[in-house]
Amino acid sequence: MIGILAFCILVPRAFCGFFCPLGTLIDAFDWLIGRHFKRWHLAENGPKGIWVHIKYYILAGVLITSAMGVLTSGFFSAIPVLTRGLLFTGGRAQLWAMKGEAHLPPVGWTFYLSIGLFATVFLLSLKGRRFWCRYVCPSGALLSVFNFFRVGERKVTSSCVNCNLCVEICPFDAIHEDYTTRTNDCTYCQSCGGECPVDAIKFVTRWDDEELKEPGTPEVEKRPLSRRGFLSAAAFSAAAASLTRYANAQQGDLPKPLRPPGSVPEREFLDLCIRCGECFKVCPGPVLHPAGLEYGLESMWTPVATPDHAGCHQDCNFCTQVCPTGAIQPLDLLVKRATHMGLAEVNTKTCLPFREDGREDCDLCYQECVDAGYDAIEMNPISLPVDREELEMMGFADAEIDEMATIKAPFVDADKCVGCGICTYRCHTRYVIQEQRLSEAAIPVVAKNEHRQLRFPAKPDDLGTPKTE
Repeated sequence: MIGILAFCILVPRAFCGFFCPLGTLIDAFDWLIGRHFKRWHLAENGPKGIWVHIKYYILAGVLITSAMGVLTSGFFSAIPVLTRGLLFTGGRAQLWAMKGEAHLPPVGWTFYLSIGLFATVFLLSLKGRRFWCRYVCPSGALLSVFNFFRVGERKVTSSCVNCNLCVEICPFDAIHEDYTTRTNDCTYCQSCGGECPVDAIKFVTRWDDEELKEPGTPEVEKRPLSRRGFLSAAAFSAAAASLTRYANAQQGDLPKPLRPPGSVPEREFLDLCIRCGECFKVCPGPVLHPAGLEYGLESMWTPVATPDHAGCHQDCNFCTQVCPTGAIQPLDLLVKRATHMGLAEVNTKTCLPFREDGREDCDLCYQECVDAGYDAIEMNPISLPVDREELEMMGFADAEIDEMATIKAPFVDADKCVGCGICTYRCHTRYVIQEQRLSEAAIPVVAKNEHRQLRFPAKPDDLGTPKTE
């Protein structure tokens, strides 16, 4: 972020004009669809009323709610909106094509909210080109503020013939009525320079004032920031943050989310996670899915491991490398293998060797754990109810009866288990999806704060290398 802001001092709002992937998609939408609805567009010289500075009011609201401990940037910032939108559309289609419908996460109202926000970004273009970027995006507002420190600037020379072509071509409404520059909005894209028939537009340093056009002809429409707008944004944001905190306090005991390896303690995690979606994009399973409301309003869109859909592979530490805020700490691969996410627990009511309605051998979870190199599951004998007298009368020897009276069942070693969920995934895949004998995996992983730590205090060089298939 610091690098982006520093670069924008040299090239004003360079991220908006040249690098933002959402802006590229909006340009494509404008060309394919938006240009056919020009009758709905606002005036070329800029909208009147609330739209003019709404991005600054949204930015103020985001900053105020953040200061009150409620993160709202994920609802409005360009990259989180884009990431979630693509994750819930193209990403979902990709997962369906590669792994089947059974591996798709359930759809809740947060899914539709994400799709709605994503669609709104594009539908706003029906009101004008790059409408979101011009008037709504708080990320653009933050970069606009840093335009005060700009080095480069668009200038207009005295050869300007007032043809208005630059105003018509400008995608960011950054040109005054007298054809000079609204410096806070200019992205240095130079589209206007290529359109000017007399080469009256130049892009130079802000201190270059040679042969400039006289300002004020025609008269410039003033666009002052509204004090009332800022006060309204502040009041609304404070009320929303207070209601959110109150709602979280009233939700009582909620299940603990299973966070990625290397995640900081939950309270700190919620404060640091900006719902940017970077961990979702790099997760190959995907193991990580965005949380809904099952863990509380404050956890919405944060990453949660879902072992039913995939296990956290022992040779993957991608999510720990991309988190920009430290909510997920960077982990060396060997350290990651020894870092607890949670704890696998055998459900003795559904696990096949334990079931009273017909016990049978199964060591699927044990084999998966051994192959992953964790050796956290042991197969130990348990007693079966048999009628020894009847078996003796049938001629079975004691050794044979002892063998018939025992079966091996899985037991989890809590000290070795890291909660990767590979065992859960294999159990769910075979017995829930393929054979449809169970309604849920018989060895789920539960989140426990005391297990969000290293498995044992050791140096990375001493941790060893897990076995792989």
